[in-house]
Amino acid sequence: MHWNVIPENIDLLLEGTWLTIEISALALLFSIPIGVFIGLCRVARNRVIANLAIGYIEFIRGVPLLVILLWIYFVLGRFLKLGSYWSAILGLSLFSAAFIAEIVRAGIQSVPRGQMEAARSSGMTYAQAMRFIIFPQAIRKVLPPMASQFIILIKDSSLVSVISVVDLTLVAKNLVATSFVALEIWTFVALLYFCLTFSLSQLIGLLERKYKVLE
Repeated sequence: MHWNVIPENIDLLLEGTWLTIEISALALLFSIPIGVFIGLCRVARNRVIANLAIGYIEFIRGVPLLVILLWIYFVLGRFLKLGSYWSAILGLSLFSAAFIAEIVRAGIQSVPRGQMEAARSSGMTYAQAMRFIIFPQAIRKVLPPMASQFIILIKDSSLVSVISVVDLTLVAKNLVATSFVALEIWTFVALLYFCLTFSLSQLIGLLERKYKVLE
């Protein structure tokens, strides 16, 4: 066993861990407004807008994230000069937005229809009813699954190593290639990912219990 490779390279591993968290957090930050907008379009009364939103969601969910990252980096990135860092964030954001859109749609549709009918009968427009009545109620239901999306993003971010982003996974690959110590390095990396996701899952559990109390 060669566990000494871990303390000898702990700085590199921690830098990779931090970059993984940073990319995931930025991707979530950008994907939330995109996903909320698409989710609202998904339940819009205008069928053209709704169908466009459905098309986006189905396309993104039907294409592997790895393919999206490679396309953005090698095709779109050439025109926009994004580089690997921003290509990774853009790819993760667009991918996550499709799932957030479905979370928003489910949250909105979970509000009883009578709420909309009551709001409209009181003189509100459809947009006003959505803004003041439906959406505030839906937020309580969508926050916990949105938080769970951050855990998914952290795990999905391991794929950005294929476009040369020096995240935790790429750091581990490079260390294995130079030290020929695979078991210890990948075991430690797996534990780091577990610590990140488990800590977040505990925070999400607290969030869910808080909102259950408020309901």
